[in-house]
Amino acid sequence: MGDSLTYKILREHLVEGTLKQGEEITIKIDQTLTQDSTGTMVYLQLEAMNVDKIKTELSVAYADHNTLQTGFENADDHAFIESAAKRHGVIFSKPGHGICHQLHLEDYGIPGKTLLGSDSHTPTGGGLSMLAIGAGGLDVAIAMAKGTYILTVPGILNIELKNSLMQWSSAKDVILKILKELTVKGGVGKIIEYTGDGVSSLSVTDRATITNMGAELGATTSIFESDENTKQYLKNQGREEDFRPLKADSDAFYNEHIVIDLSQIPPQVAKPHSPDNVSDVREAGPVPVDQVAIGSCTNSSYTDLMKVAGILKGHKVKENVSLVISPGSSTILAEMARNGALADLIDAGARIIENACGPCIGMGQSPKSGAVSLRTFNRNFKGRSGTNDALIYLVSPETAAVSAITGVLTDPRDMDIEYPVINEVSFSKKDSFIVNPGREGKSIPLEMGSNILPFPINTELSDELILTTALKVKDNITTDDIMPSDARLLPYRSNIPYLSRFSFEKIDKDFPQRCEEKGSCLIVAGDNYGQGSSREHAALAPLYLGVKAVFAKSFARIHRSNLINSGILPLVFKNEEDYETISLYDTVSLSNLREGLERGEIKAVNLTKNLTYDLVNTLSKKERKIILKGGKINL
Repeated sequence: MGDSLTYKILREHLVEGTLKQGEEITIKIDQTLTQDSTGTMVYLQLEAMNVDKIKTELSVAYADHNTLQTGFENADDHAFIESAAKRHGVIFSKPGHGICHQLHLEDYGIPGKTLLGSDSHTPTGGGLSMLAIGAGGLDVAIAMAKGTYILTVPGILNIELKNSLMQWSSAKDVILKILKELTVKGGVGKIIEYTGDGVSSLSVTDRATITNMGAELGATTSIFESDENTKQYLKNQGREEDFRPLKADSDAFYNEHIVIDLSQIPPQVAKPHSPDNVSDVREAGPVPVDQVAIGSCTNSSYTDLMKVAGILKGHKVKENVSLVISPGSSTILAEMARNGALADLIDAGARIIENACGPCIGMGQSPKSGAVSLRTFNRNFKGRSGTNDALIYLVSPETAAVSAITGVLTDPRDMDIEYPVINEVSFSKKDSFIVNPGREGKSIPLEMGSNILPFPINTELSDELILTTALKVKDNITTDDIMPSDARLLPYRSNIPYLSRFSFEKIDKDFPQRCEEKGSCLIVAGDNYGQGSSREHAALAPLYLGVKAVFAKSFARIHRSNLINSGILPLVFKNEEDYETISLYDTVSLSNLREGLERGEIKAVNLTKNLTYDLVNTLSKKERKIILKGGKINL
């Protein structure tokens, strides 16, 4: 059997371990990226580790999340990140330059390289044939400090794409269809590798849309081959020398294989409140729409926005609809200004907002109460828009643009509009938004605003814990549920004590006070606990409040790592029915923890109900060391 593309890249970067599914390996990391929502923690952690010089080939700090400056907090964070970037030899991308994943695709991504990013949508780079993985901030900080990353080798799911898309269907419809089939848990423990004759019909930015939302499947990452389309994309960006052809062996081994016929995928829509709640647009019906938002790291490419401009040209946005557009980069916006497409958008009634994440993370443009908002984004979790009772639908840019004209959710095939054909262009690059690091290094002082506080650090694990059950939650709890992320709270991402007051506020607003009263606490959860964002704040805030362990039916990959990095025990019920027997305020005892960590199973006693639970410890040898020390920084 030959190698998959994934295994070829892993083999090239293998530092330690055996390249076999389920084995723990260490790989070399070529590049890292951070963004300003998670970046302050990364650079505080670099300082805590007393790192002098980073070991990666390239690291970039992007400011794209917290760009709404209603107070000093976000501006202070940006000044801190910029000073830390100069101090450590990191490129700094200023606010307004664009969205990290779109920019990295344009400017720095190289086929065959490894990329670790402190954002769950880092797998966008897989569209450019990178092995691009999202991780918690501390893992990224360590990758910068040591040049390596530890992971358990996932299984490889091969999705074979056949034929090509019908007119008016797009890459967004492909990934929504896959989400419908596999669900938000379908990619957990897997890397998705796309092959087949249908791949050649997809551009790099089409592929990036698909790999971007592999995060919603729970996949470690997703990847496409590097071919002539890749070469053309890099040539358009002025980087043809970075091209390298890459593909799997013809007899590559895959753990799983499914086939998707692109020609059979009509326009799709993900209905509230999950990315896998998907149906055909026609099946969903003509739902009246209040807001349409186009952009995000999923659908803010030049091709996406030019299609939107082509659809809107000569038309007018429905009078009761607010259409907002956030371009993916300053390069894209500048080109659209030069070619007249920007004027077409404005003439139609679109609001052009900053080149940033913006509405996707609830940073502005929250819809009105009870509104229906169509978005070309990647997540539609309840309340993520900043409006708790809004109904968020995820669609393609084509469906979004047509629906903005009609005022209802509309299949673009049902409109008498000429399909826009977009020509290839070469981009004129400017470095107006880039700050390159100097040679001064450690002599550069850090700019620390008053809102930037030290992150909490755990203590070494005791051999016995007595915990109060401070919260019990159901399946598919997101990091948005654990630590809300919107314009109100994003400015405090560098202030864990303040941020922790809002932990779980949309589920149980009394949780922080309960933890404060009880001391050492336990969270009990269902399946897929911690899905969604890579934000380690969803572990750091509970840590600050006194959470020592989480019992769950299963964990999302990145959040599980963040819990371990913080020294919080992630334990899985051996018998899922035990979940039903634990109640709020139950006192639970864990004893002989060191022995239990070694043998892979820990017994817990519910002292309130006199019940015993078997909990599976899925920690690797290295993860056990982290837990015993009380977190990765301590280790």
